[in-house]
Order: sequence, then structure tokens, then C-alpha cells
Amino acid sequence: MPASEGVASMRTLSEISEDETVRFSVDLVAAARRNIAFLRLVSDSHWLNHKPTILEAIRRYDQLWMPLIADLTTSSNPPMILPPLDVEWVWFCHTLNRANYRDYCESRFSKLVGKPTIFDEENEEYALNRCRKIWEFKFPSEPFENEADDGSIKNYLSVFSEDLLDHVSNCRNLHRIYSEPYYSEMVYLVAAKQRYRGFIYMVHRFGDECSCVVPTSDVFLMWLTHQSYPTVYAVDFKELEGDVQKIVGLGDAMKEEDIEETKMLWERTFDQPYEKAGAAAIARPIAQPPFYWDITNTDVNTKYKSLVPRFLFEVCITVIISTIKQVKRNASGDFLRLRIAKCHRELKMDKPVSHFMPETWQKAWHLYCEFGTKGFILDLRHRGGFCSKGSSLLDSKLFSWNDLLRAPSLTSEKEIDERVRIAASITPPVQAPYLLKCVPDRVTDDSGAMISDVILKMNQYRPQEGRWLSRTVLDHGGRECFVIRMRVGRGFWRRGGEAPTTVKWEDRIIQIREGSWSYVIGSSSIGRSPEKLVGTATPKEPKEGFQASWTFSTGNEFVIQWDSSTSISGLRFDLLNETSSDEPMVKLLQGRHLQYQIKKSEEVSKSEGIVEQDVSSEEHDYVTMVRYSEENPSGKATALLNWKLLVVEVLPEEDAVLVLLICLSILRSVSEMKRVDVGSLLVRRRIREAQIGDRDWGSVLLHPSSCSPTISSPYLHPWYWNAKLVMTSQGRDEAVGPTSSNYSQAEGGDRLYRSGIIP
Repeated sequence: MPASEGVASMRTLSEISEDETVRFSVDLVAAARRNIAFLRLVSDSHWLNHKPTILEAIRRYDQLWMPLIADLTTSSNPPMILPPLDVEWVWFCHTLNRANYRDYCESRFSKLVGKPTIFDEENEEYALNRCRKIWEFKFPSEPFENEADDGSIKNYLSVFSEDLLDHVSNCRNLHRIYSEPYYSEMVYLVAAKQRYRGFIYMVHRFGDECSCVVPTSDVFLMWLTHQSYPTVYAVDFKELEGDVQKIVGLGDAMKEEDIEETKMLWERTFDQPYEKAGAAAIARPIAQPPFYWDITNTDVNTKYKSLVPRFLFEVCITVIISTIKQVKRNASGDFLRLRIAKCHRELKMDKPVSHFMPETWQKAWHLYCEFGTKGFILDLRHRGGFCSKGSSLLDSKLFSWNDLLRAPSLTSEKEIDERVRIAASITPPVQAPYLLKCVPDRVTDDSGAMISDVILKMNQYRPQEGRWLSRTVLDHGGRECFVIRMRVGRGFWRRGGEAPTTVKWEDRIIQIREGSWSYVIGSSSIGRSPEKLVGTATPKEPKEGFQASWTFSTGNEFVIQWDSSTSISGLRFDLLNETSSDEPMVKLLQGRHLQYQIKKSEEVSKSEGIVEQDVSSEEHDYVTMVRYSEENPSGKATALLNWKLLVVEVLPEEDAVLVLLICLSILRSVSEMKRVDVGSLLVRRRIREAQIGDRDWGSVLLHPSSCSPTISSPYLHPWYWNAKLVMTSQGRDEAVGPTSSNYSQAEGGDRLYRSGIIP
């Protein structure tokens, strides 16, 4: 079709009607959500990865299930029953091979066998139980569950379909494509359905211009879901069967040129970018995010009202340059600057306008952002003359996350200076791990009040009894969420008389209190700790072979081993449950493991200024918390701790207070064993932090496709890639820190706290 005709017939996605494409006879949004959950279940069922199990599943599918369901299907609507998981998996995979499945059904049953539309858990459970009863009645000698072994498949090896076995193997990677949690969000699926309709319209109207068309992951999800209901798909595509033959399917060969042809065809049809946030062409390598992103069904930390959940989403910013408008100035100095509306004010990412080819959409930035950043600002600026280093603002546009979430297909477009068009797309926000950092604060007394003349005056000069080291826990937004207190001294200070003394070793407990400080009116730094106690750690005499032992209020015992002949790398940790033996097994591994393992390319390492030996030398500062269960026999990392910097990353399903107790217990124990203040516990003043909003950790992260040696900011990568630089306090007194002269005599001298930390 000529280009002029394409422009003339250009449509928006919302303008495409059912009459122009396909009338969907199944709820694709609900069906796709169910299929994603099904793919996740199959992925978690590791027994389905064994070849004998799959071969037995194919036998059960071919000899038992398909004859049964074909016999029970007497009308256009299949009966409301579902087979066992292994059989359903083979059935699902077979339906995606449309021609093979259709020929198989016609040759064996003289009809196309459909699948029931069951989308909720209650109906699924009913359908599965109903099938079990029918199965046990029809096949009394065949177990309902797959009980495969080598002997059970020997007689079937000569008759099972090699093609089906290969196809099931190809489908095994489907879960990896759709493992990101936003794929299950309704707003994403609604947008995907709209783009799928537009994709079918494009293929039907203009597909002759391409040898094959390559769908994006969101369109592909809808297409696979549609195919998985074969009778519905056959009816819906009755008039378009020839058109869809060009769509690239599972395992089909494709080239980069095919992706480019599809991209250009989409742009000519809809005048918008083809690839978007959460929707790359399926031929692209799967880019793993630089952080752990998982579907969160449970957040055990909702019991802590002071903890604010953190939400992340993917952002893609695409640019097209128009050559129609004439520019009077020298446009070679024009550039685009990306800024964040709230948080990370220091972020300024520039790209020259000349970097982009005219009249075609090109990706400019690909990021992950916290929802609290509110949005982004894109400036068009012009660099000054030869002697000027500055730049002048030509135009600016704000894109807010709320507007993008309400936009069609989660995509919004704006124009800058009438010649630069910007398309921004996002994925729905999904809960991400909590990020917590402990910072030094003032010494407190037994009541939780800071040692201060202000408090003394409020108490009518009654001496403050007891001395506790304090740490304030800040979240990713700099909000106070917990106060940690470590008991050090007893007694009180009086001029010329008494002074606090160190408490017994077994009384040096650690407390975690929920909430923020209650600051005294007229003071922003003097206050009282919150009342609610949510966690304690009490030292106890370690058993033989261990160097330290703590009893937690959570019911756990935490023990530490250390071979003193080695460095800190000789540390070993164990978390025992004293109240229940049914709890999942937990391991505390020294270093960064599983998703936290550092696997950076030489290019990224250079951009970060981190060399390999630096990465290795920091490993002993980290502990990875790994939980093992039936769903995760290989283990799942639920938290990462840097005990020396007192920084933790905690998945919503892991108890943040337990992780903080472990972190503080390690630091206290190692300081005692090494007789060195390894974590600056002697600091007893709040060190000035970077101003909230300047460069907030975790608020903006680079997508792997946007990593570049030209972007050297460590704040655009996960904190644990360069924790010392990202997490160290950035105040003016950072280099020296508080000294002995900064502390009052009433707090007790360094000797008191040294003996309390390093006995």
C-alpha cells in the first residue's frame, strides 16, 4: 500500500471497532490473567520439568483426557471440568499449535474440541473435583495425579508425538516472558487487549507489506490466550484465518528486519511507538530488571503502621522529530533534558536532538521509577554560544504518573516546540521491596527521652536515669518508621557526683519501637522515642562452638560462629525457631546471593567505578536471607542486609523487624568479637543527611537497555552495587563526624560506650 494511502487511513487505537477487526467471544482480560497464574503455577511445579513426567503427561492427555472430554462435549460449550495439572499443561501447549491441534481433533474425534472458560478459583476447584470423580469412575486403574517413573513410559515411547514433546519444551519459557508482576494487573491487560485489537486490524488491512509480523509481549499474550480456547478462536477468526498466518509464533524464526518492518507498519497505521513500557518485541532478549520484582500476595509488614509500601513501575520515553517546522536558530545546540517531578532533584539526563533520526519513533530513556516521584519533566534546551557553558530553556512538558495511568493503552503523547513529539508509557505500579536505613541519633534514657537539658528542664531537673544508644530507621523516602535502642548504661549523671556505669553483659538488650520520634515543641532534634515496642534481642550465653547468641522476641534464636584465625569472611550465622518446627527453613548466607549476586559486565563496572576486587572485598559486609519451601526448594532470597552500614532491603513477605534485629545483632556481636567499632556505633549524634529529594536512593533506576558508560551516577543502580557511596551520609560533617567534644558530660563519656560495645 502506498505511504500516502497509509497516512490518509491512519487511525487511533480507540477508533478501531469490533466490526473492523474481531469480535472477541471470550473475556480475554480475565482469560489472560488466569493464564499468567497458570504459567506461574507450572513454573513453580518443578516436577513438571522432568522428561519422564512430561512423557507420562502426554500419554495421559492422548489416551485418557482427550477421548474423555471429546465424549463429554455434546454441544458448542465444553463441560465445566478441568484435568490434572500435568494434563492441562500439555493441553494448553497443544492448543497453541493451532494447525496441529485442529488436525489432531478432526482425525480422532471428527470435531474441534474446546476448552471451558473458567476464570475464578472457586469454579476451578469445582471443575477439578468434578473431573476427579469422573476420572476415577472412567479409569479406575489410572491414578488422577501423575505418578511417572521410567517403567511407565517404556511402552509409550513408540507412539507419543515427538512434535508435541518439542512444543511443550518450547512453551516452558513462556513464564520467563511474563514473570514481571505487572502483567497480572487489570489495567495492563485492558490496554493489551486494545493493542491486540489494533494489531489484528493492522495485519488484516496492511499485512501484505510485511513478510511476517512480530508481536510485542502484550499483544502476544492476548494472542496466545485467544488461541488457548480453540473453538472460540476458530469462530472469531473464521474470516481472518489467512491474515494471521503471518504472525510469528512460538519457536518461529525471525530477523531483526522483521521487527523493524512491523514497527514501521504500526507507526504508519497508528502514528505511535510500537514498543512501549512492558511491551517489547518478543524476539528481543528478556531483560531482567536490576532488582527483585515478584508477585506479592502477602505483605506481613502491614501490621507496622509506620511502614509505607514502596511501588515501582517501568517507564519508557520515546521521541520523534518532525522536519516540517523550520527553525530559525542553530538547532545543533538543542538537547532534551529529563528531570523527575519529585525526588532525585539532582537527576538531569541530557540527549542531543541530533541524536534522533527524523520522522521515526526512537526510544530515548527506559527507567524504573517509584510512584512517589509523581512524574517526569522533559525540557527542550539550547546550549549557549562558544564562550557560554550554560543553556537556555525553550519549552518544557510535565508527564504525571496519574495522567499516564488514565491514558489509553497507558501511553500519553505531548509536543514540545512543535517539532519534537514525546510519547511516554508506563506499566501499572507494583509493590516492591522495602528499603530501610539506620542512622545515628542521640542517646536516650530508660524512658526513651533523649539526654538533653531541654528534657531535664521539662522534668523539673530530675536526673535522667539509664543510657541507651539510639538509631533512627528511615525508609526510602526519608520517613522515620522505627527507633532502635541499645542499652549501655545504668544510673544517672550529676555534677561532681554520680555518673552512669555500664550494665551487665546480659542486660545489653536491643529494642525496636514502631513509629517516629515525638519531638518537643520548639525543637526539631530533641524528643522521645515511640511507645510501641515491636521487637527485642537479648544476648545469652552461647553454646559450645558458637561465639555469640541472641534470643529474639519473634521466637527465634540467632547464633554466630567465627573462626578467629580468619577474617570476617569466616563468619557463619544461623536462625533457629524455638517455638515451631513447622516454619520454612531459613539460611543466612554471607555475601550477596541469588538475585542480589553482582553480575556486572565490564562496561557497567567501568561506568560505576567499581573494579572486581572492590566487589569481592565488600561481600563479607552483606548477608542474604534465604527461605526454603515446597514452592521454592532451591530457596528464595527475602532480604539483603549490609550489617556494617545498617541498611536492609526486605521483601513484603518478610518481617522487617526480624531483619533489623538480625542486622543489629550481627553488628553488636562482630564489634565485640573483633574489639573494634566496625559500624560507627560510638557516633551519638544525627549526622546531616542529604536533603530529602536531592538524590533519594531507589527512586529512579535504569532499565538494563539504558545502562551506558556515559551514565556514571550510582544512584541510578541498585543500592547494593555501590552501598558505601550511595548509603553514606552526605552532610558537611561527614568526613570527621561528631567528636568527643560534641557530646555532653551528662550522656556519659566515650569510655562508657566503648565498654558497652567492646567489653
